[in-house]
Amino acid sequence: MRAVVQRTRSSKVLVNEQVVGQAGPGLTVLLGIKRGDQPKDAEYMIDKIINLRIFEDEQGKMNRSLLDCNGEILLISQFTLYGDARRGRRPGFSDAELPELAQPLFEYCCQLIRNKGINVATGLFGEHMVVTMENDGPCTIIIDSERIF
Repeated sequence: MRAVVQRTRSSKVLVNEQVVGQAGPGLTVLLGIKRGDQPKDAEYMIDKIINLRIFEDEQGKMNRSLLDCNGEILLISQFTLYGDARRGRRPGFSDAELPELAQPLFEYCCQLIRNKGINVATGLFGEHMVVTMENDGPCTIIIDSERIF
């Protein structure tokens, strides 16, 4: 799995010009699922994301996690994070998991977040989405589960 984690003041996702998910202060996470990813990848990623200390404390240091500041998450499935553009000009997506296998793993990620008492909003899996966010910092971190397994 690969995640682009952005600290945001607010974010929302639209499908067909309708808001289908929105989150207040917290994180906007673009999540790519790679072929062969397993529940252990999801567990690692979600634990890392919700405990990532990228929120400022009273001294202005990035020392607080999403859990510490009661933030929310907008989680967006994004297979294009596994786009390979090393050759040619059109990226290939053969490393991205098939939708019928990726969707249950994405839903598992959402459930892991909810189990921690965190409000999680999403877009609609497989739909064209427009994501709007107010990036705070900006602060953007990339996390990849492949490096640890």
